[in-house]
Amino acid sequence: MRVTPLFPDTRLVEIHGRLLARYGQPAARDVWDPLKQFIYSLLSSRTKTEVSHEVVRHLEIKFESWEKLRDASIPEIEDAIRAITFPEQKAVHLKRALEQITQRCGTLSLDLLKSYRTDKVRSWLERFDGVGAKTSAAIVNFSTLRRRAICVDSHHLRVTQRLGLVSKSADARATEDRLMEMAPATWSAEMLDEHHTLIKIHGQQTCTFAEPRCRTCPLLDICPTGAKTANSQGK
Repeated sequence: MRVTPLFPDTRLVEIHGRLLARYGQPAARDVWDPLKQFIYSLLSSRTKTEVSHEVVRHLEIKFESWEKLRDASIPEIEDAIRAITFPEQKAVHLKRALEQITQRCGTLSLDLLKSYRTDKVRSWLERFDGVGAKTSAAIVNFSTLRRRAICVDSHHLRVTQRLGLVSKSADARATEDRLMEMAPATWSAEMLDEHHTLIKIHGQQTCTFAEPRCRTCPLLDICPTGAKTANSQGK
């Protein structure tokens, strides 16, 4: 049985406020239907955002419809997504997923997910090859489904581990579970999306992988990793 703490953990709210003050309001997301978000999320792993967007635009122009993309050969799909990482593997996953969606739903559409509970939607999505907790969270939170979830990408995982919000061994699913426990119940799907974006920007600009800029970080005084790094650099 889970015991509710006497005092709520407000660190996520504090972190959000500080990052908002540092980086400003993130640009509004161009919210897509679930199928387009599915395709994007399946392809975008370990690929820069701008490259992933360009590849999806290229697919829309080249194939004209998702049905034509589904029916294309794997070599043709692979060639069309060549700019992303692991195109050989992702071409196979993408074609198979589009075929399976058609088989499960009777048409190439994810509109039926609108009537499912969020946990059922995510379980349904994670049956596809290449779709884990991060990707299913992105689909339900970023698309027109707009459900409460936090997409934990590599930046989000690194930042939350350094902040001590989760252990160093925590994966995307465990991290999301912990962050959802900490997130205020009043935070809407859109607010959780905004939080994800702020953490991602922070991971790209300040809490970087190789050389984190700890001494200029707005979270330095609440970050155990940053405090150690800054002290070692002679702060």
